[in-house]
Amino acid sequence: MRIVFVGAVESSVIALEALIRMGRAPTLVVTLPPELAGRHSDFADLGAMGRTAGCAIRYTADINHPDVLEAMTSVEPDLTFVIGWSQVCRQPFRDVARLGTIGFHPAALPRLRGRAVIPWTILRGEGVTGSTLFWLDEGIDSGPILLQRLFAVAADETARSLYAKHTTNLREMVVEAVTLVETDNPPRIEQDNDQASYCAKRTAQDGLIDWNASAGSVLRLIRAVGDPYPGAFSFYDGERIRIDAALEFEKAGRYIGLVGQVQCYSTRGFVVLCGDGACIEVLAWASPTGKRPAVHGRFHPHAS
Repeated sequence: MRIVFVGAVESSVIALEALIRMGRAPTLVVTLPPELAGRHSDFADLGAMGRTAGCAIRYTADINHPDVLEAMTSVEPDLTFVIGWSQVCRQPFRDVARLGTIGFHPAALPRLRGRAVIPWTILRGEGVTGSTLFWLDEGIDSGPILLQRLFAVAADETARSLYAKHTTNLREMVVEAVTLVETDNPPRIEQDNDQASYCAKRTAQDGLIDWNASAGSVLRLIRAVGDPYPGAFSFYDGERIRIDAALEFEKAGRYIGLVGQVQCYSTRGFVVLCGDGACIEVLAWASPTGKRPAVHGRFHPHAS
């Protein structure tokens, strides 16, 4: 089977590696040039892995460009995988492969179609999610489902832990998908559009912490937008401080102070008061100085 593989992020590496290991190395790998790595916080260059496996490599910033379609057509693919590519794949692209084009989405489609799905899953407090391989169509994450694995979202789930669960599924599902396609009768389960929901794009600036929110809400943001994404942040004394890990401070009501104010130091970090009167204990952070903010100093929503 001749496969074209498209991707440019960490999950793309995992899926590509799985195909190579099962003896289905793609004929052509289409990926983002390294100089455009800033487009994805979890960018990964597939070039070295692809070349080692004997794949032709095509770098592009536009998956629908005529030159890319020509390169794909020249290898006469049976199947195309799009794993970790944020651009809409138009019909001329989808029509190149004889058997169709398969995409991956880290949600239980038809729920949570769209962008920034892993952060939104945590921010919304979803109890169950899923990893989905589906046939691309003219919509956004709306095509018939090939494979789907549902699983529970942990109460303390982080972006990294949820990302890892999806990629573990993806590694196995890609192999299963190829096997199903080779049977010549792979599943094409239509989605129920009445059950669909849509996630909007998020940017790095959406990680700004609102200290007026409850401690639970602040902690949820920190878990949702951390590694491999840009992270939650605030400003102290003109410096941007990224907060990478925190827990709810156990002694509720112990400190009386201002919202966003550092109440004390702990053995592991420092304690900040939130809008509901509860505190969080910051365990890991990054700043230009690396120092803890001063006790009774206050975080602000902007640099000045």
